[in-house]
Amino acid sequence: MSTRDIVWAPDKVLKTKCTPVENIDDEIRQILDDMLETMYDAPGIGLAAPQVGLTKRLIVIDVAAKGEEPQPLKLVNPEISWSSDELSTYEEGCLSLPGHYAEVTRPAEVKVRYLDESGEEREIAADGLLATCLQHEIDHIDGILFIDHLSALKRNMILRKMTKAKKQRAEDKAA
Repeated sequence: MSTRDIVWAPDKVLKTKCTPVENIDDEIRQILDDMLETMYDAPGIGLAAPQVGLTKRLIVIDVAAKGEEPQPLKLVNPEISWSSDELSTYEEGCLSLPGHYAEVTRPAEVKVRYLDESGEEREIAADGLLATCLQHEIDHIDGILFIDHLSALKRNMILRKMTKAKKQRAEDKAA
């Protein structure tokens, strides 16, 4: 396993609707392992393939609290099959928008169908933080960032700050 560079917004790969994975092979399993390692290293609780520059429908999640046994989820081609009418609001952040947080309202509960890393069809029912994280990461593979759920004013303010930070990051890497 190895960590991968996390793509920062604004970047067009983060706005790309990802393509389904046709064949779950060793390469896909390696990508999932690398994504998990990258997520843990960041640290974060979820990561989608576009965040490491790949336009594949892959996400990894682990919402276990610090000190708890890790509970990694690797999801291939996830899709929401049901969502509740009841809503909940969480303060969300994103590894592709470091340092930026905002309250986002989403369905309180979801069911998600996906393939696991061995190609088996699975479904997970989730509420609370896991439901929010699943929706956030599935948004990523559909080219949607959490800031797209905010007002244009807030979104543009964050994107201007990110453009500056991204430029500074590039200058620091070059130095």
